[in-house]
Amino acid sequence: MRLKTQLSGQTYQFKDVNEVMAKANEEKSGDRLAGLAASTVIEMVAAKEVLSNLTLGDLRNNPAIPYEIDEVTRLNQDGVNEKIYGEIKNQTVAEFREWLLDFRTSEAEIVRISRGLTSEMVAAVAKLMSNLDLITCASKIHVTAKCNTTIGEPGVLAFRLQPNHTTDDLDGIRISTFEGLSYGVGDAVIGLNPVIDTVSSVSNIMNMFHEIKETFQIPTQTCVLAHVTTQMEAVRSGAAVDMIFQSIAGSEKGNKAFGLDAALMAEARDLMLKEGTAAGPNVMYFETGQGSELSSDSHHGVDQLTMEARCYGFARLFDPFIVNTVVGFIGPEYLFDNKQVIRAGLEDHFMGKLSGISMGVDACYTNHMKADQNDIENLSVLLGVAGCNYLICVPQGDDIMLNYQCLGYHEAATLRGLLNKRPIPAFDEWLGRMGISENGRLGKQAGDASMFLRS
Repeated sequence: MRLKTQLSGQTYQFKDVNEVMAKANEEKSGDRLAGLAASTVIEMVAAKEVLSNLTLGDLRNNPAIPYEIDEVTRLNQDGVNEKIYGEIKNQTVAEFREWLLDFRTSEAEIVRISRGLTSEMVAAVAKLMSNLDLITCASKIHVTAKCNTTIGEPGVLAFRLQPNHTTDDLDGIRISTFEGLSYGVGDAVIGLNPVIDTVSSVSNIMNMFHEIKETFQIPTQTCVLAHVTTQMEAVRSGAAVDMIFQSIAGSEKGNKAFGLDAALMAEARDLMLKEGTAAGPNVMYFETGQGSELSSDSHHGVDQLTMEARCYGFARLFDPFIVNTVVGFIGPEYLFDNKQVIRAGLEDHFMGKLSGISMGVDACYTNHMKADQNDIENLSVLLGVAGCNYLICVPQGDDIMLNYQCLGYHEAATLRGLLNKRPIPAFDEWLGRMGISENGRLGKQAGDASMFLRS
């Protein structure tokens, strides 16, 4: 295993695979904050050259965090299909990249090979790809999942309806939900981030979402994004909900900071399959985001892209309906500007797809970042071309509870029209029956939330 190279008359020697991986990463303020980034562009290129010649077997044998001390590593390594891994272990990362991008390589072949990959392999190949490479390869892969409806089919771009409220006022949430539905948003999930993480408050929102869904016979799924233990207690107390949510990390220590481990997630999934209101079988929803492990000092000296890939390796064990990276939410400490946010969104989407999960993105930013709404709209178009399963929308693009910016409800129809995409088929039919859409475009009732109040 070669860990050094020469460029421009200078020798670059790297101490281990983790240093190669970190310095081969595209510029991220989080890696620089952690002291892991390449010091110059030439050093980055040198690291990429070394990485390109490592084999997939080298990456398997050198996980980012040792097997003995980390649950995520153990689950990731133990879940590899050994026969498939045996077929590819001698490929270099560069050869693997070329194979993925080859127009002769089919989707079925990529999906099969994904079962033999560890998260470090997924991260490594992402580091060698341009933005166009990430879009091209991700667009080849379609990962479907079924909760009440099926997400991820070709030609579909779904949206999460996020009606967050500063005080969890039920009337305010209800009106915001109706507005989103009137613009054709909500086929991926109607999902709220609560302010109050109590069983009674979460149960009230869960039951209200269920009532809206049942009253108007909406083919979708609902979720309240409280802590997993709060949701579980609400379900055990009789609340009606289709999916269990949890934010996850790429290390055992990071997951402990979130108050979870694999056993708890398995328990939550089993509870939802037995007592949840969805048809299933995919009843889990996870969120991630580059830099979260550094924020809880649980990154183990590993770069944020590799840690993000490990989140997807953890998530796939629980057959989720949806996973999304909240790409610009943590702030400029981790993704400094529009260039870094767009790059991270494309990386995360590609890595999720290659990991075999139904992947979405919250294309968003905080107001103290060097990014604006134009950047998020640019990212959304790129993700739509890449075949992203779903994006997230809030009223007017301004989340008044989480205090960040993302897509507004009205952008959903624009993106679908621009990219020749449709909602999830069952939801698409419902929009037509309600007069919200006509032949896949907004109809006469679009944007008029009072239709639900009149009903």
